[in-house]
Order: sequence, then structure tokens, then C-alpha cells
Amino acid sequence: MPRRATPSSAPSRDVPTANDLVAAQVLRQFRQIFNTVRSHFQRVEASVGLGGAQVWALSVIAESPGIGVSRLARAMTIHQSTASSLVKTLVERGLVGVKRDASDRRAVMLRLLPAGVRLLERSPGPFAGVLPGALAALDPKTLARMEADLKLLIGELHPHSKSARTPLADL
Repeated sequence: MPRRATPSSAPSRDVPTANDLVAAQVLRQFRQIFNTVRSHFQRVEASVGLGGAQVWALSVIAESPGIGVSRLARAMTIHQSTASSLVKTLVERGLVGVKRDASDRRAVMLRLLPAGVRLLERSPGPFAGVLPGALAALDPKTLARMEADLKLLIGELHPHSKSARTPLADL
């Protein structure tokens, strides 16, 4: 099997190929996306002193009083341990209250405390960030094509399996 060229082993060439030019344009597009996402979360943090993932968690709890940590994790498409860490921070800051479920003492029900309500009212939206809304606005065919193409790109990157459940606000 022939060895694939890596950046360090690729032959040097003075003239970029058409593929090089397109790859550079796609890289610039990714930069635009990530910088827009980062700018939004920086604005959120500057406004309320809390990270974007915590604000998103507050908004989910506000929409579903009594939600548990597992459901919060599913709603945010993050790992349960990540949701637990978010909740711990929100509880420590006096933004979220925790009530134990009477039938299962391990389970908790989350609710916003008045300080959490005030913080959410001051926070710029969208709470989940700008990317989920932009993706949802795309037509189904475009979204399906993007999903298939990104799957190919991810296959080339060989990312850590947990990276898909890390909130963009935490990158």
C-alpha cells in the first residue's frame, strides 16, 4: 500500500494545485465559523460573567423546571459527566437549586433560583450559541450533505471519541 504524504513528507512545490486553493478556502470558512462562535460566547461571558455552556444549561433548566442531569445532558448533546460539572458550578454560584427525587435519592430535580433567572434575563442569546440555530435554518438536503461530508473529514482527523460531546463554548 503506498504511503500517504503528510505535511512533513509531502514534496515541496512552488505552485499550489486547484485542490490546495479549495482546501485553503475551506480552512478560511472554518475559521469564520469558529471565530463567530467564539465571539458570541465571549460576548456572553463578558455580559454575565458565566461561560456559554453554563448559560445554555440555565436556559434548558428554565425551559424544563425539574429536569434531571441525564435529561439536561441529552438536551445539550453533551456527556452526563460534563452536565454534572456544569450543574455543580451553577449550584455553587447560587443560580440553580437541587431537590432530591423522593422515589430515587440519587436522582435530582433542577430549578432556577432567582439569581439564575436574573442572569438569564441579562444574557445575550441565542443561549445554545449561534451555530445550532444556523444549522437548523439550513434545508434538510444541505444539512444531510454537510453531515456526510463532515463525516469524511472527521475520518481523516481521527478525533478523540469524547470530543463530539464537548460544548463549543468550552473549546
